[in-house]
Amino acid sequence: MSLPEKRITDFIKKHHVVSLATASGNTPWVCHCFYAYMKEENWLVFTSDEQTRHVREVLVHPEVAGGIVLETSVVSKVQGIQFSGVMRRPTEEEKGSVTRAYLTRFPFAVLMNASLWIVEIYTIKMTDNRLGFGKKLFWERAEV
Repeated sequence: MSLPEKRITDFIKKHHVVSLATASGNTPWVCHCFYAYMKEENWLVFTSDEQTRHVREVLVHPEVAGGIVLETSVVSKVQGIQFSGVMRRPTEEEKGSVTRAYLTRFPFAVLMNASLWIVEIYTIKMTDNRLGFGKKLFWERAEV
């Protein structure tokens, strides 16, 4: 699998809150989650209770979209990504590495009783005005 370029992965690793969009029928929903980034897999890992609206919707329709953004009012510093992917539970084989990745980033989560989830990122569009006004970087998972 080809990974996104370093500017994109560095941006994702530097931040920790994702806005994640799901849908049920024609009604969209968004949630915000702390995440850990598993670069080699290009996965976002987070915890969420199975009773949340976004998890209930993903169990029916696993495709998601989301965004990670640098909060700034300085136009020349605007940076952010938009992505699409599939949200799922980790397999038994993945649970160990996924749990380590999340607890390394958020050690306090060991006290939580929530399920781990993965977003397998399939496409990314990054805006990075530091490279020029409105400069976009694109990545797509080759296997999609």
